[in-house]
Parts: sequence; structure tokens; C-alpha cells
Amino acid sequence: MPPPLDDIVDRLHVVALPMRVRFRGVTIREAALIDGPAGWGEFSPFLEYEPPEAAHWLASALEAAYRPDPPAYRDRIPINATVPAVDPAEVPAVLARFPGARTAKVKVAEPGQTLADDVARVNAVREIVPTVRVDANGGWTVDEAAAAAAALTADGPLEYLEQPCRTVEELAELRRRTDVPVAADESIRKADDPLRVVRARAADIAVLKVAPLGGVRRLLNIAARIDIPIVVSSALDSAVGISRGLLAAAVLPDLRHACGLGTGGLFAEDVAEPVTPVDGTLPVGPVRPDPDRLRSLAAAPDRRRWWIDRIATCLPLTERTLS
Repeated sequence: MPPPLDDIVDRLHVVALPMRVRFRGVTIREAALIDGPAGWGEFSPFLEYEPPEAAHWLASALEAAYRPDPPAYRDRIPINATVPAVDPAEVPAVLARFPGARTAKVKVAEPGQTLADDVARVNAVREIVPTVRVDANGGWTVDEAAAAAAALTADGPLEYLEQPCRTVEELAELRRRTDVPVAADESIRKADDPLRVVRARAADIAVLKVAPLGGVRRLLNIAARIDIPIVVSSALDSAVGISRGLLAAAVLPDLRHACGLGTGGLFAEDVAEPVTPVDGTLPVGPVRPDPDRLRSLAAAPDRRRWWIDRIATCLPLTERTLS
């Protein structure tokens, strides 16, 4: 059973975090943080998400705030650098925020940009980081994805194409048309049946995110039923949410790839002192926000009210996920 709404509201801090660069169309990232008896939880579904989808994010926050953590297998997690759809000239400055990272994920297929823009950005990253993966967020048709796979590997390999097309059927078709590995993200975390993409042989790698899946335990449940490698990634989380992703990566029995958990560098300000990667890795452990940062980054009263109303709407929908 989820905790009472009044208790959640009493523990709630709503913050507005400025981004260094526009990412996923966002320049200010709002998050509702819960100071629970077991730790801090983060509820930060994107503003356009409807209650059935946002409720998974609330279940994840409540798990972190009210339930003890599972035991971990490792205490540091390798991370990838994340490169937004910036001009190639900006790439070195972006990568400098991820010291020691040997893998970079590059955003591609952004509206208003061309494949030539994507190739130039990827090649700029290749000059600095040896392993490159790209994320299209479902932005291509199968024909466009096949052409992009060829163009983006003309000057070097790709570790994988993340969610190049929207549907499971398109991913499966693309796998038959390219040798570049395909990773599924939205086809897992937005699906009523997150395992369908695996049964359809539509992906070589599964990208799993704690909050959209409903928490660390639900991620582990899905991971235990997948026979392809897993990459744990963030959903543009604050330091609180990132700590849950690091925990999920730490409790997986097998971790073969760098994880997408270095997105804290995309924030100009965060609720806790930023942790600088060491040799491309981040430590596993709980995060306690700085009270001064919580005050200085607090969202306006009307936005706090908006987030409380959103929690109230989503709370009844979390019962099944939390059971």
C-alpha cells in the first residue's frame, strides 16, 4: 500500500533545476523530492506525461523514500558521457564534464537537424572518446535508420543505436537490415508489456530506467527475465534520482556496458554537491540534498501546488506497482 498523501506532502520539496544546455526541449527541470524514513525519493516525470505513465515514477520515488535498499554487488559504476544535439564545436566542452569516460552517448535525429549534423557531431565525439553510442528517441523510420546506421559508421563503429525507431516491429525490421546493434529504451519503459521487445527479437541491448519502470525492484524483476545485456540509464534525474540508477546498476548480477547515469553534468545547479567521475565511474550510495540548495532552488508556490495535485492524482495508481 502507498503511504498517505498527507505524509508525502509533509516530506515534499519541489525544486526547479536550471540546465546548462537545452536537453529534450528542457531548460528548467522540475522535480518533487520526498524526504522519507528510508531515504530520499524523486518524482519527476516530464510535464506532458499522463497519470498512468507518471504513476510509475511516483512508485519509484515512494520505494526510495519508504523501503530499504536491496544489497549491492559493486560500489562504483562505469558511466557514459551524454552529448546533447549541440554543434560539433561545443562537443569538447560537454565531454569535459565527464572526466575519464570511455563511452559517450550522442543525441541524434533531433527536429530541425539533418543526418549530416548528426555525423559531424558523432565524429567530433570520436576524436575524444573511443566508444560511441547514439540515441534517436524513435526519431527515424526504418529506411531513415538504416541510412543513418550506414552514415554514422562510415568513419568508425557504433556501440549501438538506441531506440532508432518507435515501434517494436520497426526495430525488428531494422535489425534484419543492419549489423549495428540495436538498443531498446522507450519500447521497454513505455510499453504495457516491457518484455515484448525481447520476445520479438527486436533489440540486442535493453536500456532500463528506474523511475519510468516503477523503481529498482521492478527494474530487477524485468532484468531477470531478459536474456540480452542491460544498460541502466537516467531519465534526466537530479542527484537523488541518479543515486537510484546507480543502485540499480550495483545490484544487477551482470553489468557489461557503461551506464547512462552521468547526466548530472547537464545541470547548472543540483540539490547536492556534484560528484565528479573518477576514471569514468561514479560511486554507489545514498544522496542527501543540501538544505541550502533545497531552499535556493525551491520552485514557486504555484508550482509546488501543481506537483502536489499531480501526486494526488497518481497516488491511487501506484498500488499495483508497489505491491
